[in-house]
Amino acid sequence: MRQVVGAALRICYRDCGPIRRRALTSEPTLARIAADGGLRLKASGAWIADHADALEALIVAAPASVALDVAGVERLDTFGAYAIARLKGQAELTGVSERQRGLLEAVARLPHAAPAGVKPRNRLADALESLGRALSAAGADAVDFAAMLGRVSLAFLHALRHPQAFRLRSIVHHLDRVGVQAVPIMAMMTFLVGAIIAQQGFFHFRKFGAEDYVVDLVAVLILREIGVLLVTIMAAGRSGSAYTAEIGSMKMREEIDALSTMGFDPAEFLILPRVLALVVAVPALTFIGAVSALAGGGVVAWLYAGMSPPIYIERLSEAVSMTSFEVGMIKAPFMALVVGIVAAVEGLKVEGSTESLGARTTSSVVKSIFLAIVLDGVFAIFFAAVGM
Repeated sequence: MRQVVGAALRICYRDCGPIRRRALTSEPTLARIAADGGLRLKASGAWIADHADALEALIVAAPASVALDVAGVERLDTFGAYAIARLKGQAELTGVSERQRGLLEAVARLPHAAPAGVKPRNRLADALESLGRALSAAGADAVDFAAMLGRVSLAFLHALRHPQAFRLRSIVHHLDRVGVQAVPIMAMMTFLVGAIIAQQGFFHFRKFGAEDYVVDLVAVLILREIGVLLVTIMAAGRSGSAYTAEIGSMKMREEIDALSTMGFDPAEFLILPRVLALVVAVPALTFIGAVSALAGGGVVAWLYAGMSPPIYIERLSEAVSMTSFEVGMIKAPFMALVVGIVAAVEGLKVEGSTESLGARTTSSVVKSIFLAIVLDGVFAIFFAAVGM
């Protein structure tokens, strides 16, 4: 018996449920009734968000009336109450049940103007706005860079006047990290770059019978441009990002604020040793990288072009001038200074989240590489002007 009753209930719910749900969610209607004082409107059905399109159509097509009867409204939610408030206007609202009165009164206090359409955006104005914001951000970065350079310079002068404040142990520690430990990767990368330049040079110059000039090409490119630029880019990715992450982590843990509270200058205590270590390490790495790149070119000349090592060295001594070597070595400390200052600036901008730390580390690497390339172009123009 129990199983029969259960089956009957299930069949009833399956067959009658949709009918019952359709009855509870019947389409909203709005009837027009002529009255002595003017036109009256009578709302009925389900005034809910499920029938938003139908309600909007009713509101748009409804004429002005003297009264709005909502006694026939079966279901009402906030959307329907808002529709009734828009439809009511100056008309009298009648037939309001106690269950619906509170919602209708609350919605009646809200503005009922129809939502305005989205104003089309001006692409030219958007482009100008983006350009303005980019220029403003670039100007702020330039100010921050100059301020940090000034702080580091003052800290360096203070350390020269007071040698006991010079943190030699910290400088040696960072010099080992950014210099000595970076020698293997720098040497390997520059060796490969030198070998690639030499291989491409022999491959293309062979068509013109000018293979001997490949040595000149490799020497000039490596010593003047590629060597120092490649080392600087790798230093920005390896050491600059580490500096930003370290200083940013200290900023997140409020260690830098603690140093300032105890009377220590963070620029002298944290930033100066790192920047000096980078300024000393990058020229040394540039020299090692140049030698490694020239060795890579020699290996390719020997194995790929059949140029024996004595001939390569002799040709190299004729192609290399002290001026080319000086140009590369002069650029190195300035590029290292740019990488160190940018890393410190971005590290101090880190806020209290790991997302900010990651964003500032990425920004440090990108800005360092960009400024290093720009500085290399400025040096190229300067050396061309002075005849070097």
